Amino acid sequence: MTSGAKKIFEQALALPQEERAALIDALAESLEVAEDDLSPEWSVEIGRRIEAVERGESHVIPWDEVEVRIRAKLERL
Repeated sequence: MTSGAKKIFEQALALPQEERAALIDALAESLEVAEDDLSPEWSVEIGRRIEAVERGESHVIPWDEVEVRIRAKLERL
């Protein structure tokens, strides 16, 4: 994370929880890719991964665990 991004992150942490949640939603939305924007190869890959999860060949990580991992990495920065 760049120093500018770290500064923004620290400022975001100072916001009330409700505002942080709204910021998270806005940032996530800004990263979403419309299906039409995906190459045919990515569409196939996404479908393959979904099918692997549905067959039990791959597993997903619960958000709570992902969040703990992310926070641990950010603390090390």
